[in-house]
Amino acid sequence: MPQRVKSLWEIAINEADQLGQQQNDKLEGTQTGAESTVIFMGSKSAGKTSIILRFLEKEEPPKPTTALEYTFGRKAKGHNMTKDVAHMWELGGGTFLSELVEVPIKQDMLLSSSFMLILDLSHPNELWITMDVLIQTTLKRIEQVISKSSVSNPKINAQIKMRSRELFGEDHPDKDMIDPFPLPLVIVGTKYDIFQDFDSEKRKMICKTLRFVAHNYGAALQFCSTKNEGLMNRTKAYVGHLVFGSPMSTSAKLVNFDHNRPIMVPFGMDSLDQIGLPPMTEADIGRLDAQTPLDLWRKAYLSLFPQQNLGDKLTQDDPAKDPQYDESAVDTMRQQKDKELERYSRQVERRSKDRVIGSGDM
Repeated sequence: MPQRVKSLWEIAINEADQLGQQQNDKLEGTQTGAESTVIFMGSKSAGKTSIILRFLEKEEPPKPTTALEYTFGRKAKGHNMTKDVAHMWELGGGTFLSELVEVPIKQDMLLSSSFMLILDLSHPNELWITMDVLIQTTLKRIEQVISKSSVSNPKINAQIKMRSRELFGEDHPDKDMIDPFPLPLVIVGTKYDIFQDFDSEKRKMICKTLRFVAHNYGAALQFCSTKNEGLMNRTKAYVGHLVFGSPMSTSAKLVNFDHNRPIMVPFGMDSLDQIGLPPMTEADIGRLDAQTPLDLWRKAYLSLFPQQNLGDKLTQDDPAKDPQYDESAVDTMRQQKDKELERYSRQVERRSKDRVIGSGDM
């Protein structure tokens, strides 16, 4: 029986797994304490790499991330020289390769995984579609892993729901009206230095929409700019909180709902009453014909910021031609498939011509 040839997708996932294993090998010899995983995803060129480098205190210029990259951080724990380890995955390319999230979302690390969704505030016409695609793709993968894990751990669903309630607040008045993300999620709006110069009404719509989305998923929301050290430090604090359990300050100075200043909303600190309805007239809201509160906010946001088709934009930079991401196994298979496609196209063209000639002789 001929051996089944792996698809390009399977080879790409295998390469990513090998990369993670190579990095894990570097940890050998270290007394490892707790392990956690944080997955960075979001808008293309939104600053995901910059946030990771700043958190790891690495002074090097960020490079574009086209596919999926892995690194790790360590933190000394107590006086016995053990170190907690944070596995950090970064999904590049916006929504282009969103399904690669299946690589880092695994059964053995599910209960210690969290997410940072990085959104570019300076491109509101791409913000909703990026956010929606990545959240839905990630939710689908998490549900698959929970389903598989429930075979060996029937209580995993209850464990995840309990953690979500604790993070959001078991006594929160909105606890029965939201649909919490299964795992901890922080939404970060970047490039605030550009966003702050937007028209006030546009800023208001973007801020209130993100507040509602974050609240609906039981997430924290933080605006950030690489040019503002205070905002960057607050964002780094969230990373530390997710991966090492570092405490987050809940000082009133670090909570802000005002669209005229950087939004900062810790887990469970917002409410539907404070967010209110979309900033539109009642007549306009009535014409939106929404089925759910999330659908209402989606239609309200899209009425002001119609979303651009990201397909053409994302395929302009072909990662297969980027020398930074050369992978011999994938490239060899790609060349083989290109030749097979070319050969098939010639055969189809030849048969088509033969049919035309044959029909002409009749």
